[in-house]
Amino acid sequence: MPADTALRLPTIAYAGIGDEAALGIAGQIEAVTALGWRGLELRTVDGTALADLPEAVFDQVVGQLADAAVSVVAVDSRIGGWSRPVTGDFAEDLHELDVLTRRCQALGTRWIRVMSYPNAGLDEEAWGREAVRRIRVLAERAADAGLVLLHENCSGWAGADASRALRLLEATGEVGFGLLFDTGNSAAYGYSGYRMLTELLPHVRHVHIKDASGSAPSPVYRPPGGGESRLAECLGLLLGHSYQGALSIEPHVAVRPHEAYRADPGACRAAFLDCGAALRSLLDAEVLPRTGGWRSTAAGLERG
Repeated sequence: MPADTALRLPTIAYAGIGDEAALGIAGQIEAVTALGWRGLELRTVDGTALADLPEAVFDQVVGQLADAAVSVVAVDSRIGGWSRPVTGDFAEDLHELDVLTRRCQALGTRWIRVMSYPNAGLDEEAWGREAVRRIRVLAERAADAGLVLLHENCSGWAGADASRALRLLEATGEVGFGLLFDTGNSAAYGYSGYRMLTELLPHVRHVHIKDASGSAPSPVYRPPGGGESRLAECLGLLLGHSYQGALSIEPHVAVRPHEAYRADPGACRAAFLDCGAALRSLLDAEVLPRTGGWRSTAAGLERG
C-alpha cells in the first residue's frame, strides 16, 4: 500500500515471507493475519517473481494488501542471488531494480533484498572486484530513488564473510545500502551466524528468522528455537542493541526455493503458522525476560 496510508507497525514488527505460506497473495495475507501480524515480505506471487508480475496482476496485489490492512516490510529480489552469477548479464539486475523501484513506491517499502553474486570461474580478486562494482552501481541507483538495498548473508561473494560485508558497506558508504541478517543461513554455508552478527550488528536493518540443525550440504530446518543456530542469543543481541525493524520468518521447513522444493499447500501453511507461533514463544519465554525495555504485543515488540 502507499506509504502515506500504511499502518504503523510495532517498533519491531513480526512478518513473514509470504510465499513460504502460500503461492497466491490471498493465502499469503491470510497466513500472516491468522498469526495476528500485519507485516508481509514479498518474494513471489503464484510462483512468479515480484518484478515479473504483469502490471494488472501487480495492481491487484496492491489492492488486496490495502483491503487487508497488511503492510509490506520488504521485497526480495533475485539481484546478485544464487541464479545470477558474477559473470552473468548485469542488465538483468539493472532492469529488475528499475521495475522494483516503481513497485516499492506502490507497496510503501524502501527495502529490497539482494545478494552479492556467486562466482563463476573468476579468481578471488576478480570476483570481489566485480561484485563490489556491481553493488556500488546498484546502490547508487537505489539511493537516487530513495530505496535501500539490503545484502543478505547468503549466496555470493560476501554472503559468508563478515569482513567482505563490511567492505561492501565501505564501498557504498551505506548510501542506498545496508545489511539483512538471516539467523539460520549459517548452517548451509558453514560459518557461525552468532559470531557474524556480533561483527555486523550496528549495520543490520532487517532480519530473517530461521533455525536449523546440522550443516552443509544437508542442513535440517526447524521451527524457531528447535535448531542449533543460537537463535535466542541472536535475538537477545538485536534487542540489546535497540534494533528497530522486522523479524520476518523464512522457515524453509516446507519451502526451499533454491532446492525447488515445496510441500503441499496445507503443509506449507501449517509450517508457516507453527514457525510464527514458535518465534513468539521463544521471545516470550527466553529472550524478553533477559532483555529489558521491551514488551510483547500480538504484532511485534514495543519499547516500554
